[in-house]
Amino acid sequence: MTFRQILLLCSGSFLLSFANATTPPVKKLEVPAQKLEVPSPATTQPKKKGKEEIKPSAELLADNLPIKDNRRVLELKKMMSEVSEEELEFPAVDLYGEDSWSQYVNPFAGNKSVQIPDTCSINCTEFSYPLTTITATTSRFGYRRRFRRMHYGIDLKVQVGDTIRSAFDGKVRIVSFERKGYGNYIVVRHPNGLETVYGHLSKHLIQEGQIVRAGEPIGLGGNTGRSTGPHLHFETRFMGIPINPEEIINFDTGIPLKEQYVFVKRNTQKAITGTSYLAKKKKSSGSKGSSIAIHKIRQGDTLSGIAAKYGTSVAKLCKLNGLTSKTTLKVGKSIRVS
Repeated sequence: MTFRQILLLCSGSFLLSFANATTPPVKKLEVPAQKLEVPSPATTQPKKKGKEEIKPSAELLADNLPIKDNRRVLELKKMMSEVSEEELEFPAVDLYGEDSWSQYVNPFAGNKSVQIPDTCSINCTEFSYPLTTITATTSRFGYRRRFRRMHYGIDLKVQVGDTIRSAFDGKVRIVSFERKGYGNYIVVRHPNGLETVYGHLSKHLIQEGQIVRAGEPIGLGGNTGRSTGPHLHFETRFMGIPINPEEIINFDTGIPLKEQYVFVKRNTQKAITGTSYLAKKKKSSGSKGSSIAIHKIRQGDTLSGIAAKYGTSVAKLCKLNGLTSKTTLKVGKSIRVS
C-alpha cells in the first residue's frame, strides 16, 4: 500500500468521526397507534378485462341450476298441495263412495250391500293427540257389563272448556247434538280412511263441511249427553265399523303405535246391520240437513252431461266447485254435484 493510499484512508476516518461528533441525535417521534383499515379486495382489485369479463355470466348460469331445481320443488309442492286439497274436499272417496255423506255416525247404517275391503292399510303418521296435554284414560273400549252395552271408544279426562283438536287432517261430516248419547258431538272423515268421533263437548267450534287440519281446535270439552262427568269420548271408525283407538294410538305417549295400521275385516255384517251399531240420527232444530253427493270424473265426461245426469245445472256445478263453463275436467278428479 502506497503512502498516498494510507493518507486518504486516515483522512476519511477523521472526517467520518468528526461528522458523527457534530451531528445532534435525532429524537424519535411517538405517533399514537392508529387502526389501519384495509379496503376489501372487492374495492381494490382492478376490473378484469378480456375473456374474464364473461365469468359473471357463467356464474349466473351456474346459479340458475339450483333456481331451476327450486322451481321444480315448488311446482311439485303446488301439485301435492292441490292433490291434498282434493283429498280433503272428498276424503277417502274411493273407499266410501260418492253417496256416503249421510246423517249417521255410521254412514252405512242399514246398508247390506256396502263392500268392506278384507284389509286396508291406514296411514297414521299425521296423528295429532286430540287434547292439548296428555291426560288419563278414564274408560276403555269394550263391553260394559254394568250398562249391558258396548262402549265404542275411549274416554279421556278433561275439564269443561278444554280445547279439543282434530286427530288428523279431514273434513267435518257431522256437527250435532244427541241428548241421550253423545251430547254435543262431531264426526270428521279423514283421507286415510278413518273417521273420528268426539263426544260430550260443551261447544262446537267448526261447521259441517269445513276442512280441518290435524291439531286444529274443533270444540271444547264438556259433560253433555249421557255423561257422568267431564270427559272426551273419542272413537275411531273405518267405514262405520268401530275400532279400538288403543289398537292405533298409544294414549300414554300420544303417538301412533305404528306408522301404518292394518284394518282386517271381522264380523262385518253385524257391524253394519246390527242395531247396536246403528248410529243415531242427527237431531237438529227441524232441519233434515243437506247431504253432499260427488261424482268422479271419467273419460268423456262434460259439465253439461254431469249436470243432466244429476238433475242440476252447469251453473250450479260451477258454483259448487269453483269452476267455469270452460274449465277442462281432469279424469279421476271428483266434483261435488249437490
